Amino acid sequence: MASERVRVLNQAPVRAEGRYVLYWIQANRRVEYNHALAHAADLANSLDVPLLCYEELDSGQPCASDRFHTFHLEGVEELAAGLKKLGAGYCFYLRRRRADPETYLPLLAEEAAAVVTDDHPTLMRERPVAAHCVAVDSSCIVPVSCIPERAYAAYSIRPKIKRLLPTFLKAPRPAVLRRRYPAEAPAWHTVVRENEIAALVRSCEIDHSAGPSLTYRGGRRCAEQHLQRFLSERLRLYARLKNEPSAHATSELSPYLHWGWISPLEVALEAQKAAEARKLMADEFLEELIVRRELAFNFARYAARPASLESLPRWAQETLRQHERDPRPYVYTREQFCAAETHDALWNATQKEMRLRGKIHGYYRMYWGKKIIEWSRRPEEALETMIEIHDRWALDGRDPNTYANILWCFGLHDRPWPERPVFGKVRTMTLEGMRRKTEVERYIAEIAEMERSGRDPFRIQ
Repeated sequence: MASERVRVLNQAPVRAEGRYVLYWIQANRRVEYNHALAHAADLANSLDVPLLCYEELDSGQPCASDRFHTFHLEGVEELAAGLKKLGAGYCFYLRRRRADPETYLPLLAEEAAAVVTDDHPTLMRERPVAAHCVAVDSSCIVPVSCIPERAYAAYSIRPKIKRLLPTFLKAPRPAVLRRRYPAEAPAWHTVVRENEIAALVRSCEIDHSAGPSLTYRGGRRCAEQHLQRFLSERLRLYARLKNEPSAHATSELSPYLHWGWISPLEVALEAQKAAEARKLMADEFLEELIVRRELAFNFARYAARPASLESLPRWAQETLRQHERDPRPYVYTREQFCAAETHDALWNATQKEMRLRGKIHGYYRMYWGKKIIEWSRRPEEALETMIEIHDRWALDGRDPNTYANILWCFGLHDRPWPERPVFGKVRTMTLEGMRRKTEVERYIAEIAEMERSGRDPFRIQ
C-alpha cells in the first residue's frame, strides 16, 4: 500500500497476540476498489490472522431518519455477502435507541492486532482505541496527502493532480485473505435482510418524517447500474447537456460515491474505457469527477472550519460583510425554505426535488443556494439553512462536495464579479438567466408530476 494513502492515528504497537485485524468501515462500503480493505487484508496476512470488518449505524446521530437509514440498510446484505466470499468476518451494529450502547468498537479493538479505518475528512469519526490504528484514503484517486496544502481554485490544483494521475489512475490489487474468519457473530450483530428493512427502520428512534428517496436505492448493485446507464446512454450527452436538468445527462452517482458503494477510481477507469470504445470524449466528466471533486476534499481536509463562512477567501468575507444590511427583495424563514414556500416556482421545484429525490441537479443547486442568500436576512443564516436542508434530505450531504458547493455560492473557489446589492462582488444567478440557459418549465412540470404521483420514472428498478 502506497504510504501516501496511509495515515497513522496513534502510537500503539501492533499486537502480535491479537486474534484478528479489525477493519472499521466508515466511508467505503465495498469489497472492490477499496484500498482500506486491501491494506487491512495485507496486514492480516502478514500477521497470519483473519480479518474482521465492523460497521455501525447510529440512530442517535443528528439527522438520523428513515431516508438515511433505509439507504444505508439497503446495502448491508450485499456488503456482508461480498465480505463473506472474501473470507472476512462482518459485524453490523444497528443502534436503534439512544439508550442502547453507542458503539462496540472498543470491545472489538481490545482483541485486535491492529485497527484499520477509512480516511475521510467529513465522515470519519476518531474513537479512541487501544490497538495500533491507521486510516487509509480510498475516497480519492490522488490521495489527499499528496497535495499537502490548501488549494484555492481548480486552476491551482489541476496541474498538481494531472501530474500525479499516471501514478494513481490504475486499478488496485484486489484484497486477498489467507485465513478465513470463523463463522461466529456476537449477540448484538444485526442481520439485515431486504424484506425486513422497512420494519427495522420503523423500530429505530429516529426522524420518521423524512421518508426514503423516490429515486435512489442503496447498495453496490444499484451504484453499478447507475454507472452503466451513464456510460451507455448519457456519456455522449454529458459535455453538451450536463447543465440541462431536464435532459438527465449526468451520472447521478454522487449518493453512491458519498456512501462508498462505488469508487471514483473505478468510475474514472470505466469512463475512460467506455469513451475509447465508443469514440467519445470523457474529459468534461473526468474534470468534475477528479479535479473538482478532489478540490472539495482538499478544502475539507485543510480548511479549519469547512462548514463556516470563515473558510471563504478574504475578498468574499469582506464584500458580504459590507452588504450585510442591504435590503432584500424577499425574506423567508427557514421553515418556508424547507417547505418550498417561496414566490419562485423554479426555486420551489429545486427544493421539492431535494425532498423527493434526495439531491438537486448540480446546476440548479447553484441557483437554489444563491437565492437562499438573496432571501435570507444575513449570510450566516443562509449558510445554516443550506446545511440544515442538506443534513436532513440530501443523500450526498455531509460530504466535502456538500460544503465546497454550498460555500461556492458565497464565493469559495470563485473570483470577484461586478458589485451588486446583497452579494457585493460574489457571483449572482437570476431566474432570467436560468430561463435563457435551461428548460425551466419542463423541469418544473417533471417535479410536479413526481410530487403528484409519488414515483420517479428515472428510478432504476
